[in-house]
Amino acid sequence: MPAFSENDPLNIRLELESVPAGSPASEVARQLVSLLTAGDLAPGSRLPAERVLAERLGVGRSAVREALAALEILGIVQVRPGSGTYLRGGTSELLPTTLSWGLMLASNRTRELLEIRSSLERTAAILAAQRATPAQLEELQTYIDRQQTALDDPDAFIDADVRFHVLLARAAGNDVLADLLQSLRSMLSVWVGRRVRTRQATEAAYDEHRAILEALRAGDVLAVQRAMDEHMATASARIENAEPVPDDEAAARA
Repeated sequence: MPAFSENDPLNIRLELESVPAGSPASEVARQLVSLLTAGDLAPGSRLPAERVLAERLGVGRSAVREALAALEILGIVQVRPGSGTYLRGGTSELLPTTLSWGLMLASNRTRELLEIRSSLERTAAILAAQRATPAQLEELQTYIDRQQTALDDPDAFIDADVRFHVLLARAAGNDVLADLLQSLRSMLSVWVGRRVRTRQATEAAYDEHRAILEALRAGDVLAVQRAMDEHMATASARIENAEPVPDDEAAARA
């Protein structure tokens, strides 16, 4: 199986440029996409180690780690714990993927993705206010309860947060809408883990989710819309303003 060796002179030939100071992981991902679609790598090729990529690009390993996570979501690479990161398919297969999903990698598209997500989440909430079953409302309450008990545990909180939104989309009774929202969550997931890392952020998100559920229970469509709009506005701001995860923290979660 083709692979890069850390001692292989081929590493010198990587068509990568140093990333400007302060540039997000999306710039790293963009350069890697260009490398992987250039046609020089065979399917199954192993990429250089995170350390090598970080040194070549002049960035921290956390930026490289985030970029590789994004490429894995897109199906471009496969990360094998303890082994390395591998190219999934040939360039003819990768190109349509990067064209149709590559908007995720551009930092100036993050806001556009968030705007689309906000609109779809609002639609899902309105439909759920009309269609949610008593059983679904009770299950939503369990995720609210989990959030309350996980205010000091960001990872557990995010899990309950995501499950709340997934169930809400199902409660809307529209499979196409639920699938679209899942795709958007996948594209945004590289940033989502950074949005609620403080007690202040988890408390705010908890209060917002609770307001949505209260409006759903009341069957008040206008109140549901207002509650979801408020949640999407603050959640989007948290994602856009999120700071990169430090290397030691990211490694601890890996």
